[in-house]
Amino acid sequence: MPAPAGTKRVKGVQIHRPFIYGSIAKPLDPSNRPPGISPEHTHQWSVFVRGVNDEDISYWLKKVQFKLHETYTNSSRMVESAPFEVTESGWGEFEVQMKLYFVPEANEKAQTLWHALKLHPYVGDIETQKERRDPIVSQNYEEIIFSEPVEPFYDILTSGPPQPARGKGGKGSKQAMLRKQGERSAEIPYTNSEGNPFSQKEEGMELDRLKEAMKTVDGMVKEERAKLAEKEKVMEGLRREGFGQQGK
Repeated sequence: MPAPAGTKRVKGVQIHRPFIYGSIAKPLDPSNRPPGISPEHTHQWSVFVRGVNDEDISYWLKKVQFKLHETYTNSSRMVESAPFEVTESGWGEFEVQMKLYFVPEANEKAQTLWHALKLHPYVGDIETQKERRDPIVSQNYEEIIFSEPVEPFYDILTSGPPQPARGKGGKGSKQAMLRKQGERSAEIPYTNSEGNPFSQKEEGMELDRLKEAMKTVDGMVKEERAKLAEKEKVMEGLRREGFGQQGK
């Protein structure tokens, strides 16, 4: 019996879609506070889910539910269109639940992420950052892997976001080259850009750092094993010596 329309899966295929999620918090200036904010609140912040290079992800992500601390009015916020973010103010840090719902064609269950909202600097020159009221950015790179997506969703994923109508300019024209250089992609970009520390190049550098760290750890393990073997030899010698004295 054939599968119902829209439920037949593309066998042996995995498609991944990268994105970032996190928060940005800005300390409030006591001399220039936005109107309507509680006098107890010290920061204004936003939590978000967005493309790695701020590209459009709404062609596969339908909506995001942000679950804030229960002390907030309407603590469960459903954002049904891009940008997928919630802006609030407060004084305390807490975990935010983010539930990702995919477009109806996906026929996939929602996925849940957790993010720790950060309002204060924890690394670097902390006092200077506080004095300057630097924004506190805390974000994570993530990938959704769609294994054997259903055919309608496969078509959506492989077609990418809707493209605006293009004007004049052939494949090899200057305009086409500029479009290519500035084109947003669903894949992780090759190099970093302003405001985006995630890239293939950075990923490769991180892998190199991990390899070097693993070499260092392997060396430390070998050194400790050698020390342990030496101690075991000493212990064995002491045991034999003790048994020899008992036999006298």
